[in-house]
Amino acid sequence: MAVDPRKQTSLHCLYYWAETTPDKVYLTQPFSDGRVEDITWKEAADQVSRIAAHLNSLDLPERSNIAILGKNSAHWILADLAIWAAGHASVPLYPTLNGDTAAYVLEHSEARLMFLGKLDGTADGWNDIKDHIPEELPIISLPMSPRDDTPKWLDLVAETQPTEPKLPDPDSLATLVYTSGSTGQPKGVMHSFRTMISVADGLQQLFPVSGEERMLSYLPLAHVAERAAVETQSLYYGFHLYFANSLDTFQEDLQRARPTLFFSVPRLWMKFYLGVNAKLPPKKQKLLFNIPVVRSLVKKKVLKQLGLDHCRAALTGAAPLSADIIAWYRNLGLELLEVYGMSENFGYSHANRPGQAKVGTVGNANPGVEHRIAEGGEVQVKSPGQMLGYYKNEEKTREDVTDDGFLKTGDMGEIDSDGCLRITGRVKDLFKTSKGKYVVPVPIESRFNHPKAEVVCVAGANQPQPCLMVLLSEEARDELLSGRDRGELEQELARELDAVNAQCEAHEKLAFVVVVKEPWTMENGMLTPTMKIKRNVIEDFYNRKMDEWFGQKKKVVWEF
Repeated sequence: MAVDPRKQTSLHCLYYWAETTPDKVYLTQPFSDGRVEDITWKEAADQVSRIAAHLNSLDLPERSNIAILGKNSAHWILADLAIWAAGHASVPLYPTLNGDTAAYVLEHSEARLMFLGKLDGTADGWNDIKDHIPEELPIISLPMSPRDDTPKWLDLVAETQPTEPKLPDPDSLATLVYTSGSTGQPKGVMHSFRTMISVADGLQQLFPVSGEERMLSYLPLAHVAERAAVETQSLYYGFHLYFANSLDTFQEDLQRARPTLFFSVPRLWMKFYLGVNAKLPPKKQKLLFNIPVVRSLVKKKVLKQLGLDHCRAALTGAAPLSADIIAWYRNLGLELLEVYGMSENFGYSHANRPGQAKVGTVGNANPGVEHRIAEGGEVQVKSPGQMLGYYKNEEKTREDVTDDGFLKTGDMGEIDSDGCLRITGRVKDLFKTSKGKYVVPVPIESRFNHPKAEVVCVAGANQPQPCLMVLLSEEARDELLSGRDRGELEQELARELDAVNAQCEAHEKLAFVVVVKEPWTMENGMLTPTMKIKRNVIEDFYNRKMDEWFGQKKKVVWEF
């Protein structure tokens, strides 16, 4: 199969659906005052055409880069489309960036204008970012923008006549995706319209996707995962896209959407899992799931409370997810499929197929994708979604792409006899103990599965043995801080430590588990915007305490 010629780019898709299904609802946006707005395909195309006309009136240089800053919203996607309809390229910024990084991206991308969307300064970086926006940068405020002193999207729509869109050449630059920056300054990954749409073309060969799907958009649209799995798919297939209002209303927003397809990252799958455990403890689950008459009713109720009872395909990516957690969801009746991709190939690389999932792997190479393991164990991939290169950094592009066109992923892995890829860690995450032995953290981390452990990190460079830092779930932290005895939990963590060490080589065995006090968040720099741990930041933060912890000679060390 190949890309439908009527839908060569995401912008082509918008006008195709506006013409063929004008009154069908495309976007549903809740607001903090309880209002919920539906936007049809015809209305979406009309707003995009009017804003494109306004952009044209500004006489910006041809093929300008235009920034979008804000949390996910219906108008975030409409702004993306309007930028393209005016012949420009979009530059999304993570709403959780700090001010210095936001300033760097705006300067490096040479952004000529910025769409400012949904931000409030509570769970985002607006309070820091606002002081780093160049004064001379023109701003257009989307609905829910924190500023009211700029031209507003809805006013511009009301007063501007629509223009004929400039439907783009599929091979022209569509967007600069700045990497989430787990180390160093983010890089601007250049994607064409063709590389972006390749993910939809490939998916139709893996999953039966139709215009009747429903998805909830809540992971950052500044990242390729949400852009590929949600924005591009909804435009290509013409299905209904819902948005979340806030973290507090997330469950309500999920219930409204009743998604048939759902994409999330391991940190959130873990949060869902821990949330269920808090209400229905694992021992009680085991008891109820073993009663034939009751188990199907209980499992359906759990999925319904999660808002996932209509979900027929659930994807997880961006970081490894424990096989035990995947098995728990599968036992509920939700087939959780691990997928794999990078900013550099627009997320189009590997996926587990429905009914053929191989837990512990990220599945087979997607249609049109080639993969291989290079000397030293690094995974290399050649994909239809592969980037045009890094913006203003040809040297780094040459460094990361081989002479025969394969992307050096920076991941270590193995390809089994079925052609399934298993990711075993990051090349740069390897560290040496003081005995000169190399430790690969990810496989060890994936073995530690305590129901109250939200996220873990193996550390211990230049120490006799590695150790494991554990961030407990919010519920578990609250219980301990309110004075609950920690003796039972300490024994459970010690047993889990023994179970993990039984599967490790001698030099990999964990000396102890540290229960950390400080939550790891995007705000304190310990998580990337896609909720992956920033290993170097975490290691630097705790490094000064390592000698003291080793000196305690305990299996479980408490930081509080």
